[in-house]
Amino acid sequence: MSYDDGMRVRREVLGDAHVDRAQEGTTDFTADFQSLITRYAWGEIWTRPGLDRRTRSCVTLTALVAGGHLEELAMHVRAALRNGLTRDEIKEVLLQTAIYCGVPAANAAFAVAQRVLAEDVPER
Repeated sequence: MSYDDGMRVRREVLGDAHVDRAQEGTTDFTADFQSLITRYAWGEIWTRPGLDRRTRSCVTLTALVAGGHLEELAMHVRAALRNGLTRDEIKEVLLQTAIYCGVPAANAAFAVAQRVLAEDVPER
């Protein structure tokens, strides 16, 4: 996949505003990293036919909870909604993480998700 394909998917999943902010914040120091994630994460992985975007969002939410990556989790809660997950489905994913990632990790994730879901995010 090309950089342009990756950028298209990145925008579809994360939204133009987020991607524009990331692009505007790119420096000479971070440009190679931005290119890497656009080409590989978005152009190679998110475009693979083996899983749909809803499933990829579930996997991504779980991985972010497990790793304690709460800032990324907020971004991917928004992406999960954009990819068609409902609030209840996001809740179920986070409940599942309590068992496999630990209650403290899930507790922190619920706090992040609740904050994101309280924003002006359309109901699903």
